[in-house]
Amino acid sequence: MNDHNSKVVLITGCSKGGIGYEYCKAFAEHKCIVFASDLPQRMPHLASLKSEQIETLEIDVSSDESVAEAVNFVISRCGRIDILVNNAGIGSTGPLAELSLDEIRRAFEINALGQLRMVQKVVPHMVRSGGGIIVNVGSVVGKVPTPWAGSYCASKAYVHAVSHALRVELTPFNIKVILVYPGAIRSNFGQNYTSNRDWRMYRDFKESIAERARASQSGRSTEADVFARHVASRVMSSRPPKTIAYGHMTGLFDFLSWSPLWVRDLFFVKRFKLNKIVL
Repeated sequence: MNDHNSKVVLITGCSKGGIGYEYCKAFAEHKCIVFASDLPQRMPHLASLKSEQIETLEIDVSSDESVAEAVNFVISRCGRIDILVNNAGIGSTGPLAELSLDEIRRAFEINALGQLRMVQKVVPHMVRSGGGIIVNVGSVVGKVPTPWAGSYCASKAYVHAVSHALRVELTPFNIKVILVYPGAIRSNFGQNYTSNRDWRMYRDFKESIAERARASQSGRSTEADVFARHVASRVMSSRPPKTIAYGHMTGLFDFLSWSPLWVRDLFFVKRFKLNKIVL
């Protein structure tokens, strides 16, 4: 498996039905050596990925030990990691005034610190091998936060800030950092949301909150395989971009990011029916 002419790619969050699963296939199409990873309990979901180009391994991005073991395994097999795709992430839906701090911490542990934990373990190996590429998966909502998903949006805004800082800090080592802004991409993301949550102040908005959890899975969402192939082709190009924004609703969120706050607020108030007064 150690082909010196092929790029070695490590991808997190690769369970079947998600974007990471499609990333693996897309990078394999570019003749890369791909290491697909996910939580131990999800490894059976990765079985269909195994091939001459793709190997699977366990990674819990919230665990220092798990990340270190996985990175060391890839290095022992191939001697290097050319591309790291930080894709692992979880949703976090609910009004910030009621969402438990434990749930918010979990979102930051996976979505934010999980990416940085991977970076800190992989970068020393990239430095020794003369360079590499880090792909951090953010979100359009990291630029334009939406109601009912404030903690998720904040975790992705963290990813954006860290990626922009890393891009400059890693320049001396020939390590490129690419920040991906997915729009609405059809996948299994958001399926774990439980719609029977017992909100107190926001009980009258229960359906609106549930709708937000499913927002990225609308009928016009971009298919995950189309999105993954687009990202892989840009990453593998001779001049990779600093950012990749792609998918349904990226245009809308780009417009909202440049709009006055009153325009943005009015849009979301109407979109999520927040002009209702609860007595």
